[in-house]
Amino acid sequence: MFSKLIKGATVVNEGVSKIQDVLIVNGRIEKIDNDITPQGNCTVINAAGLHLLPGAIDDQVHFREPGLTHKATIGSEARAAVAGGVTSFMEMPNTNPPALTQELLEDKYRIASGTSIANYSFFMGVSNTNADEVLRTNDKKKDVCGVKIFMGSSTGDMLVDNYITLGKIFGGSELLIATHCEDEKIVTENKAKYPDADNA
Repeated sequence: MFSKLIKGATVVNEGVSKIQDVLIVNGRIEKIDNDITPQGNCTVINAAGLHLLPGAIDDQVHFREPGLTHKATIGSEARAAVAGGVTSFMEMPNTNPPALTQELLEDKYRIASGTSIANYSFFMGVSNTNADEVLRTNDKKKDVCGVKIFMGSSTGDMLVDNYITLGKIFGGSELLIATHCEDEKIVTENKAKYPDADNA
């Protein structure tokens, strides 16, 4: 059994800040209390004068793996997240290639299992032609954080403007559905009407 005892930190928990000790056993918080006594093989960390906050959860990250690993990887972005206090992330499907099949989605989980130091989950992507594939995600709902629909264009083949596809997903998905609800026709018209808006 490996344990760490953080002593005398100002613990911020459930809206309250107070000086407490935190005992961590085998990587999990076992106890938060006043004046915990270390036992056995325990590393003690003096945190007097320091704040200890819960890790944040980022429910919308855009990493670059697969496809653009010269920019970033799941591993490098997970390390950056943890350095900033984010201990769990949910990553979007619009990578290259986008996660539009169960196999491509599983590939992200495989990569993360070997490289991510943060907790992770990934969204299944939707296109106009993969509704049946998306609905297969229902069987993996304990692992997958949700389904992502871009009703305005995004990376790759991820613009979903087919109402039959949308009806199948909204009617049949058992997972959380996150969507960008832009109307692509209005977006395209406004880009033509205001060509300098992106430079403002």
